[in-house]
Amino acid sequence: MRSLLFLLPTLLLTVSLASTPQPAAGQDAAPVLDPTTVPAGINETFQDPELDVDRWLARFEVESREVYGARKEVLAACDIKPGEWIADIGAGTGFYSQLFARATGWDGWVMSVDVAPKFLQHIAARATADGIKNLTPVLGTDVSIRLPPESVDLVFICDTYHHFEHYEKMLASIKRALKPGGRLVLIDFHRIPGQSREFILGHVRAGQDVFRGEVEAAGLEFVDEVKVDAFEDNYLMRFRKPE
Repeated sequence: MRSLLFLLPTLLLTVSLASTPQPAAGQDAAPVLDPTTVPAGINETFQDPELDVDRWLARFEVESREVYGARKEVLAACDIKPGEWIADIGAGTGFYSQLFARATGWDGWVMSVDVAPKFLQHIAARATADGIKNLTPVLGTDVSIRLPPESVDLVFICDTYHHFEHYEKMLASIKRALKPGGRLVLIDFHRIPGQSREFILGHVRAGQDVFRGEVEAAGLEFVDEVKVDAFEDNYLMRFRKPE
């Protein structure tokens, strides 16, 4: 499988409306988003060449953030086996990529995919500092994860699916990259008007049922939803690519 690395040279980053409940009297109505369109400019901050990575480290890698505090449970739900190839989509600061690299071992590989060059530079530097050699940063686009066909056993998307500006094209790219029988683990925010936090209602375009339907429409089979004890705002679903 390491020969797949030679397929990646142009891909690698060179590092230098369902009915909405009416609000109660005195409450503002929940923001109404087009469930097929992300909020304008949702990714601009992360693509800024002057992105302050330290600021995002302080936000992303803190125990009070659900997906960070529950990382051991999430890792268990991914059911990673030694030697697997894994794509971490929207890898951010890369803490899951590092966990995956250790879990899959030196016979496996992790592709940390993001649209933010500064995040990828950070991921590469961190991997070097920690002696992790089975990890490759990959600069994705708004329509593709830019990985070879049938190259990965697991695709992991954590709190970034709602950032997909062209979800149909992204899902097609993900399906192509998965091996037959490959898995997709999708974590995102519950979006429930009247219950979810205002930030989520104004930021996440649709709820769990819509996102599940989009993934299934792309040709991936729903497997199950895994209960993560620490999750309140988030959910975790698993899918597979048919053999």
